[in-house]
Amino acid sequence: MARYTGPSTRIARKFGEAIFGDDKAFEKRNYPPGQHGMAKKRGKKSEFAIQLMEKQKAKYSYGILEKQFRGLFKKASATKGVTGEVLLQLCEARLDNVVFRMGIAPSRRGARQIVSHRHVTVNGEVVNIPSYHLRPGDKVAVREKSKSLEAIERSLSNSSHVYEWITWNNDIKEGTFVSVPARLQIPENIKEQLIVELYNK
Repeated sequence: MARYTGPSTRIARKFGEAIFGDDKAFEKRNYPPGQHGMAKKRGKKSEFAIQLMEKQKAKYSYGILEKQFRGLFKKASATKGVTGEVLLQLCEARLDNVVFRMGIAPSRRGARQIVSHRHVTVNGEVVNIPSYHLRPGDKVAVREKSKSLEAIERSLSNSSHVYEWITWNNDIKEGTFVSVPARLQIPENIKEQLIVELYNK
């Protein structure tokens, strides 16, 4: 199975919310996709369907395929703490997500590309693995040769989000993954307990 590279608005309409961020196209057509999307009457969903939908939403939001996501769930299950919360924390600690949160890229899809193209360093070393797991104290920076890239400069100039668990110095284009975020610090609208229930069936 390949990673989804199609229209993000179509997926956002499937879940009824802009899971990929601001989306003007979604605002205009915030009803299910398809020829009869606006008129489609949907019956009551089963418990399994609701749980599956939540898992799919999480996977699309973070850009993670099933094999990787299941691996993260197993890791979360073996870790002390609330499994669902730990699962989201593991997703947030991925390098591509932190690059997105720092404003280096306007989306996780863009962040994944920036990391893959070797534009980012972790603790001074180039890392081109989007799923790389960051630990508190790790320093993430734009590679010296890439600091003048128009796409990165444009994204940073448009970035306005501030997160308590990361810092960013725009002068040197370097930030720090200060701590693992608490659930309240993660803005994603994901009901992680439903995902836990699905995997535990």
